[in-house]
Amino acid sequence: MKLNLNRPLAFFDLETTGVNVGADRIVEIAILKAMPDGAELIKTMRINPEMPIPLASSLIHGIYDKDIANEPAFKDVAAELAAFIGEADLAGYNSNRFDIPVLLEEFLRAGVDFDMSDRKFVDVQNIFHQMEQRTLRAAYKFYCDKDIINAHSAEADITATYHVLLAQIERYSDTEFEDKQGKISKPVKNDVDALHTFTNMNKPVDFAGRMVFNDQDQEIFNFGKHKGKTVEQVFDTEPSYYAWMKQGDFPLYTKKKLEEIWTRWNKKKEQLKQEKQQQAVANKPKPNPGPNPNARPNPSAAPQKKSKPAVDVTNDMLEQLKMKFGK
Repeated sequence: MKLNLNRPLAFFDLETTGVNVGADRIVEIAILKAMPDGAELIKTMRINPEMPIPLASSLIHGIYDKDIANEPAFKDVAAELAAFIGEADLAGYNSNRFDIPVLLEEFLRAGVDFDMSDRKFVDVQNIFHQMEQRTLRAAYKFYCDKDIINAHSAEADITATYHVLLAQIERYSDTEFEDKQGKISKPVKNDVDALHTFTNMNKPVDFAGRMVFNDQDQEIFNFGKHKGKTVEQVFDTEPSYYAWMKQGDFPLYTKKKLEEIWTRWNKKKEQLKQEKQQQAVANKPKPNPGPNPNARPNPSAAPQKKSKPAVDVTNDMLEQLKMKFGK
């Protein structure tokens, strides 16, 4: 099937250092430009983001700092990319919420006027989500081929949820799934532990997703300027961030987990301080004790006479001796 186009439609996808639109940068961009005559033009570039790529992001897209060390910065290729896109409309997957905003940020930093006023935007994910709805009603119809009677009552909804899970286990019991790292497994099993692992792939710390566990089971921030950094690392460099979150509009459970990490971090800090003090005492040179002022004298020990310095004999001294002894 050929797209009915009046002008080119540029499908594009970005790999980035993270998902913070304002702070993160592009590390790879791929553009497929569909032309009205059916031709397809493709351009792919790796970009040096001029900032470290967090490990959590590299594990997803497979691009590490060493891979882009010698690649151009976005500002060096911005004009070329803008010219390639030209007057084309834009398309992507989740592009309206992420790819387009990130691309515009990069163009603005590079000083390139990428006019958006007359472009159309096609987000393929939105078509998918709206046509294949992810509501409980849609799931019950899809998996059980039934309609919920008295929908939105708690008992009807929870009964439907229970039957949907039973149908999912039966449907996917032998179905392979490939994760973002390319690992293939059959994760949907009639086993609560396995279902827990599969349905909590982001490993949240606080359930609101503000903090998640990384691959080393360390708590990392999942939002804001410190996204991707461990919580304890942020406490080391900016301890006031703890107070900001505690006073901010965050869920109570998020604050509870944050306080637990803060308490643990402080205990580690105090323990390290004590260990350093103990080490300093152990390494301190011992003073020379000298004579003991409280020691008792030994009566058998002969008294020590103070020796006088030797004096040269002079003629005057001899004359005084003669006069004294009459010689």
